[in-house]
This record gives sequence, C-alpha cells and structure tokens, in this order.
Amino acid sequence: MAQASQALIGDSEFDRDTALTRRSEGVYDIDLSAGWTIINAVNGGYLLAVLGRALADALPHPDPFTVSAHYLTASQPGPAVVRTEVVRTGRTLSTGQASLYQYDEQGAEVERIRVLASYGDLGTLPDDVRTTARPPAIPPMSQCFGPEDGPAPVDGSSAITERLMLKLDPSTLGWALGQPSGNGEMRSWFGLADGRDMDPLSLLLAVDALPPTAFELGIKGWVPTVELTVHIRCRPAPGPVRVSITTRNLAGGFLEEDAEVWDTQDRLVAQSRQLARVRLP
Repeated sequence: MAQASQALIGDSEFDRDTALTRRSEGVYDIDLSAGWTIINAVNGGYLLAVLGRALADALPHPDPFTVSAHYLTASQPGPAVVRTEVVRTGRTLSTGQASLYQYDEQGAEVERIRVLASYGDLGTLPDDVRTTARPPAIPPMSQCFGPEDGPAPVDGSSAITERLMLKLDPSTLGWALGQPSGNGEMRSWFGLADGRDMDPLSLLLAVDALPPTAFELGIKGWVPTVELTVHIRCRPAPGPVRVSITTRNLAGGFLEEDAEVWDTQDRLVAQSRQLARVRLP
C-alpha cells in the first residue's frame, strides 16, 4: 500500500541505480549496484532497465516498445560501460542498439549483454483494445506470500528481494515447501519496495524478477537467461502490477518463460518471452 514516504518516479532507488553518466555521444558509464543481485550475479531485468534508460537518452522517442536482449556473459556489480548506436529514426518509431561492457582481470572489455530496441511514445497510442487475454487470477495480496514469509529460495545473494514488493500466489509456491507442483507457473503481485509506481522502464525489470518457473518444475539453482524479448503495450496505472509467467516446454536443458504484466485497471501493459538455460540433475 502506498505510504506518505512513497518514492516518486525519477527519485527512487531504482532510478538512482539505473542512472548513467554520459561520457560522450552514445557512451555512458554506470556502477552496477550490488543491490540487484541474485546468486551473486546482477539480475537480467535490472540490466535491461539500465540499457533501456541509455537508449531512451540516445533516441528521439521516450518509451521502449520492443526490446530484445542477448545475455552473453554474467554481469557483476561494479563499473560498466554502455555504448549505444542509433540505427534508424522515423516519425513514430526509432530503433537503436546498445551493449554493456565490463572489464576482465587483464583490463580487457568483455561484452555482457547486447540489445536491439524500438522506441516510440506510448502517450500517442489510440485507446482501441481488442483482446481475448484475461488478467491472471491471483488472490488478494493479504492472502499471498513474499520472501519475508519464508526462507531464502536460493543459495547465495538474494539482495534484489529487499528492493522489491513481491507477493506470490500460494498455488505457485509448492517449491518453497519442498512440494513443487510440476506446473511451470509463477504468479505474483509486483512493485518496488519503496513504493515507486511502475513505468515502462520498471516493467523491463518486472518481467524478469520473479522466482524461475523451473522451481515449480522441481529444478533448483540458477536459471540464466539466454535471450529476452519484451513488448511494452501501455503506461501502467499507479499501484502494483500482477505478473504471470508460464513455461510449457523444457527440453535439452532449455526452457521458455512467457510473461504477462497487468496493471490495476486490468490492462495488459507488458509481455515477454525468454529462453533460459537450466542445470538438470
């Protein structure tokens, strides 16, 4: 619930930790925060928001419409460089690419993630909606559970959970009790812990911030993202969003996760699909 001390968009921990310093045209510096790590690696949704903010500065349009990212190597907290390139600009859409680099022990640059994205202005889109999609059936927040209600779900750092408001649907929490359902599903209420409302950039975080669906398939441990594509459909209304993620197929050590994000006005505000790798027993 929003409090008197609720952080505002542009003045929150998320905004500070995704802020970049422009070194020159198309080149940005950032210190990746350890506050967004899970199992000691920087969360992929946080990284996507960092690159999304860089592209919002580099392109003439303000909002991400579609963002496709390939995760090449695991990012670590600490200094990083983002390089952007404008691919094309048009009246309604502009397209750019961005890469995030860090340095190895010899001081050589290592590319961590590469993104291709198209940006526009969500405020100019028509209101017409024709859909068969329906919001996920998640119990009220008072009947859901967060990380504070049980033991840490994974070994190692889970600092990111301290910065999120997560209230997970009990029907997708069998893994936490040692009884995974076998259904590749995860559903949760989602927000930022300081009460900051959601916006297009924080939606890039939301699609990749829940526990992996692999947990409900009986698989433990890190599930690193290989590729993630996000579609932002409209600006979310104030308040927490509902995130629903499903996996239908795990084969050859890889699975897909399809996510939907719904706002308080029952609007589908974001969708994503990612390919992730699992370490089978």
